[in-house]
Amino acid sequence: MANAAYSLLLRYPISCPEVIVGPNPFLGVIFHWLGGFCSATNFIPFRGIKRWSWEVYWIIQGVAAWLIAPSVLAMIFVPHPFAILHQAPTDAICWTLLWGTLWGVGGLTFGLAIRYLGLGLGYAIALGFCTAFGTLVPPIYDGQWHAITHDWSGQVTLVGVLLSLIAIAVSGAAGASKEREITAEEKALSGERDYSFLKGLAVAIFAGIMSSFFAFGLRAGKPIGDITRGVLAANHRADLWSNLPILIVVLWGGFFTNFVWSAILIAKNKSYAQFGGAPGDNPMGTAPVTGETLVDFDPRNYVGRINGKVLTFNYLFAALAGVIWYFQFFFYSMGQTKMGKYDFASWTLHMASIIIFANLWGIALREWKGTSRRTRALVACGLLLLVGSTVVVGYGSYLKANETVAATTR
Repeated sequence: MANAAYSLLLRYPISCPEVIVGPNPFLGVIFHWLGGFCSATNFIPFRGIKRWSWEVYWIIQGVAAWLIAPSVLAMIFVPHPFAILHQAPTDAICWTLLWGTLWGVGGLTFGLAIRYLGLGLGYAIALGFCTAFGTLVPPIYDGQWHAITHDWSGQVTLVGVLLSLIAIAVSGAAGASKEREITAEEKALSGERDYSFLKGLAVAIFAGIMSSFFAFGLRAGKPIGDITRGVLAANHRADLWSNLPILIVVLWGGFFTNFVWSAILIAKNKSYAQFGGAPGDNPMGTAPVTGETLVDFDPRNYVGRINGKVLTFNYLFAALAGVIWYFQFFFYSMGQTKMGKYDFASWTLHMASIIIFANLWGIALREWKGTSRRTRALVACGLLLLVGSTVVVGYGSYLKANETVAATTR
């Protein structure tokens, strides 16, 4: 079967004419907003998990997010994605896998940042560093920096990137202000029982830098994307899906890192029995606080072995978190194909969109309850600046797309 698929792939050389609608930066911004919503939402199902240790539900969401979902979606939208990977240059596969493995370290520590800082502030600080490294380093490495900074559309795009970094700093200031204002009890009620600003700050900075390597992995996988575009064109499909096979390889690397660390914790903590119903704990504070009311409280869910219904929902919640997580990069890959020459700015759009929806979730989950009007004003200001930054980046990419079209029609 694999040989037949590979032979089918070879019938369609990369030089085939492509079926491309062309860049559409504003549609790309919408795709990035959808991706940001999925990323900010993926932690929500974890809150429904009862009496499982972190390493147990993390490895289950990882299987769904990094193995199952990428392969299934690629097979749906791309003809013979694994045959494409077979044809891809070995060095492209290896570098993409390496960057994915390093990114996996960031993904591991990212969860700890959320644990110590909460959704709003954890996302803001970690993604601030992730934005700066993931957006600016690739074009500098590729030698594009001079051309970008001396082009009007490039300057507009960079203003949008700068605006997003300012917005992230404002969001961080809101988080620091919040820490001084709310009590430990209020933090616990919002699910932040392990809140620690200094510890969380160190973890979030490290997680942000390591997480930016995902952008490097996508760049390293460009030869895979080139092959995919040829196959899509030969099958009369749009190049919207051309990055899906690259995601498979990047996420293989991420899964390896997370699997190794989770397996070490499972062995160390002897938590393997939890897969079958043995009780554990929730170091991320994901189980709801029940001291406020006894309504809908069933003591059987919190004493002895985990009953079958709760165990089933634990698996479902963990897998759902993984699938939701994957869709952030499903939409990201679509958005990147629409950003034109300045697709490096996709990383800024993605990070800004994540923080927008993370802060909205933080508001919905009452993370900012008990804070002053000044702190809430900082939150609102950060959100407005983030939304504005995505529009400015989209406009800069739109200007560049129009320049390209005008040059080709002369």
